[in-house]
Amino acid sequence: MVDRNELLDTCLLAGRIMIEGGSEMYRVEDTMTRIVNNAGENDAVIFSTPTGIFAGIRNEPYMQLRQISTRDIDMERIARVNSLSRQFAEHKITLSQLHTALAHLDNNIPYFPMWMQILGAAVLSALLMVIFTQQYDWYDIPLAGVAGAVGFAVAVYVRHLAKIKFVSELTGSLALALTALLGVRLGLGHNIDNILIGAVMPLVPGVAITNSIRDLLAGHLLTGMARGMEAILTASAIGFGIAVVISMG
Repeated sequence: MVDRNELLDTCLLAGRIMIEGGSEMYRVEDTMTRIVNNAGENDAVIFSTPTGIFAGIRNEPYMQLRQISTRDIDMERIARVNSLSRQFAEHKITLSQLHTALAHLDNNIPYFPMWMQILGAAVLSALLMVIFTQQYDWYDIPLAGVAGAVGFAVAVYVRHLAKIKFVSELTGSLALALTALLGVRLGLGHNIDNILIGAVMPLVPGVAITNSIRDLLAGHLLTGMARGMEAILTASAIGFGIAVVISMG
């Protein structure tokens, strides 16, 4: 007989990790339901929102909830939870082992080194500037990469320092716009519009916008609207930061 409290605790832990990693709600509920079903319980009651998840067993006095305090985009965490869920479904690991593995994943978040993330932001900014503008200006391409790297680094630093949503995107956009403007003024670049188009891409909430639309199409109206509004406010903060610098320049 499976321990139902441990089962619900495991489901909620898996769901919380996925939501904090930016997963769609239909995927969260599907994964949690599969864990319950594969444990031998077929009457799971799952309800998820961006700020909290509930799990229970129908007609049984078992109900638990977890609060979601942080949300980011981390596909690696989502993929690892799905992998562990499949191993449990194939009976390669037990429920206790699944819970232990999820707890270890939650306490040991896999991240690339910061220098690699900043380098990735630089490469992304430079390449997307070429893709979106269809121009190969060998002055603008390096400056777009530098500005994108600076904006991303500032946003990450402020996010860890302030812990306030939208402030990191605002300061990051200010930093990248100032870098682009200064570079053009010094003759290191030619077209500031093209540079900004590429440099802003690492901050744009593209995955959040896509997930909000996917949740709306799947019928998760509350989650879709909440995430859509969050993405809109993030994009507004980015646009405001760039507009301030451009208006001053």
